[in-house]
Amino acid sequence: MAHIRSLDPSASPLDYYGFELRRLREEAGLRQCQLGEAIFCTGSLIGQIETTKKIPTRDFSERVDAALGTDGLFSRLIGLVLRSQLPTWFQPYADMEAKAAYISTYQAQLVYGLLQTEEYARAVLATGMPDDLEGLVAGRMERQRILERERPPLAWAILDEAVLHRPIGGREVMRDQLAHLLSFMGKRWIRVQVLPFEAGAHKSLDGMFNLLRFDDDPDIIYTEDLISGHMTADAETIREASLRYAHLQAAALSVEDSAALITRVMEERYGARSGPGKRAVA
Repeated sequence: MAHIRSLDPSASPLDYYGFELRRLREEAGLRQCQLGEAIFCTGSLIGQIETTKKIPTRDFSERVDAALGTDGLFSRLIGLVLRSQLPTWFQPYADMEAKAAYISTYQAQLVYGLLQTEEYARAVLATGMPDDLEGLVAGRMERQRILERERPPLAWAILDEAVLHRPIGGREVMRDQLAHLLSFMGKRWIRVQVLPFEAGAHKSLDGMFNLLRFDDDPDIIYTEDLISGHMTADAETIREASLRYAHLQAAALSVEDSAALITRVMEERYGARSGPGKRAVA
């Protein structure tokens, strides 16, 4: 008889998910292969998720709910599971980010996480040589769901021009990432500006920062160093960050000119040109 790994459902959201999946599958009288057939995957994948060797996806969770008649249980659990895949030191910020009414970010090195494509995120996260790269990617993609809400936060991103030129993941990944940035240009709740090289010295040469505003809570400023992140609601720090951001907005290109620059870099550096009869993105 095959050894069945015993899970402690209190150990983590992922363990609880696997424990409940096995319990409810067995309660329904289904073998792993039978449930897999019902939701169009392999029995092996069911087993790997039940033993926490694989991270479930939102689509998988919705299909399991439908097959087992679990009234959305796994669809509710998956958010906790994917959030738990984020680094421990980052989770408090992700929790606050999800509650924010307004997000302002300045990024000197990389595209802001909420605006990253999956392949760009995978290339960025791989640089840290993590034990579970796919879990980190899934966690980052889950963060982006706040932009799909009926009332998403207002988001303003200023990217240093260097972000556009740094070839993360190769030409195709960068081409798709810049096209993804352009796709936000028509959304009223997201604004993307580029701080051009011509701006020279500016108010935030020492690096990135995010400013979160809330409907009922104090503002928060978030910064990162080499190995961790830091949040503070100190009023003086918030005032300084707000002043810096105002200076950055003034020095950055307009939203329209930023779109034009992103398009030009995408075409000239990464080979994305409009074909015959096609209009340029911006």
